[in-house]
Amino acid sequence: MISGDALVTDEFWKITGKPGEGTRMTFAPDPRRSPDAKDVVAQFKAKNYDPEGYTLYTYAAVQAWADAATKAKSIKTADVAKALRGNKYKTVIGTLDFNDKGDIVNPQYVFYEWKDGKYAEIGSGT
Repeated sequence: MISGDALVTDEFWKITGKPGEGTRMTFAPDPRRSPDAKDVVAQFKAKNYDPEGYTLYTYAAVQAWADAATKAKSIKTADVAKALRGNKYKTVIGTLDFNDKGDIVNPQYVFYEWKDGKYAEIGSGT
């Protein structure tokens, strides 16, 4: 089976067990491996929480939003969106670079596969 990012969580294996073996899915590269995430990952793990899936991406989104709001001197959606466009923001997953439309520059995606109760990256692409 091939799926999207919803299966990049240990909950999938808890539900399927061995029948989930070989399931493949796409998702962004594992942000836990980023040097920028090292301290935050350690803080999560100290609380017995593995920041898998969207955890660090959500953390990074909040960081970028907060920095853009500071730059805009506003929390209004339009002002923050304008501050994000065409700028770079340092986050827990590295620097997020936004183009003039507000899209992430060079988004990355990789394939993962479930094997022996764990998912691991099996390929990459953009």
